[in-house]
Amino acid sequence: MREHPLVEKEHNLIPERTKWKRQLFRIIYRADTPLGKTFDIALLLLILVSTFIVMMESVPSFDLKYHKIFVGLEIFISLIFTVEYILRIITIRNKRAYIFSFFGIIDLLAIIPFYLSIFLPITKYFLIIRMLRMLRIFRILNLMDFMNDGSLIITAMRKSSRKIYVFLLFLMIFSVIVGSIMYMVEGHKEGFESIPQSIYWAVVTVTTVGYGDVSPSTPLGKFFSILLMLAGYSIIAVPTGIITAEMRNKRQIYNLVCSRCNNTDIDDDANYCKRCGEKIS
Repeated sequence: MREHPLVEKEHNLIPERTKWKRQLFRIIYRADTPLGKTFDIALLLLILVSTFIVMMESVPSFDLKYHKIFVGLEIFISLIFTVEYILRIITIRNKRAYIFSFFGIIDLLAIIPFYLSIFLPITKYFLIIRMLRMLRIFRILNLMDFMNDGSLIITAMRKSSRKIYVFLLFLMIFSVIVGSIMYMVEGHKEGFESIPQSIYWAVVTVTTVGYGDVSPSTPLGKFFSILLMLAGYSIIAVPTGIITAEMRNKRQIYNLVCSRCNNTDIDDDANYCKRCGEKIS
């Protein structure tokens, strides 16, 4: 049985000869030992605490009362994440592979806002990016199949990106035309004083958001709004249908079927059918 591709990739990154680096590498990058799992769970708890602090700091009453505690915890947690990031670079053989990987970039973005906030205090709220590090929970809990499903969604979105771009271009053109028409229909009334404002109303209406801050007052404008809102439901369904169709195609490619017994319960790395022994082509 072949190992998971991510495990095979990690084998190529394990540092050579240095014993302490090997041990530290296994603790930091793996979750197959008690120390490794404890390390990862501790990091996840720190991420949750950090996120909670950022949210509470945005509440004036809490920030006024516990500001010093929040700042102290932020400094402590950010220093831990900084040391952890440095250790990840030190203990890995292919440093470039980690630094420019998805998780490597996220780990870096998780600590940069703290140091920027020293000069620009408002940037501390970007620390909420640390929530993305919670994605490691799939590896910790041996739920890599969920990550594979996530990769399937991303691949489907990438494959259907050209169709989505065409749809967005059509939507932009449609909104400009509708906004211009409503500008003429409403006769420059409140909320429709200019074509850009009318386009704003058209986008809000066609996406079925309906803020209600701008609404037509003429009978013709209201009738036109009804048609636009009804059209909005079908327009919004278009990108969903495109991505869903692409995901269905991908699943049909990934799903292996035995040519002899039509068994679909076949592992991705299997060479033979587990039911009849037929070679999987």
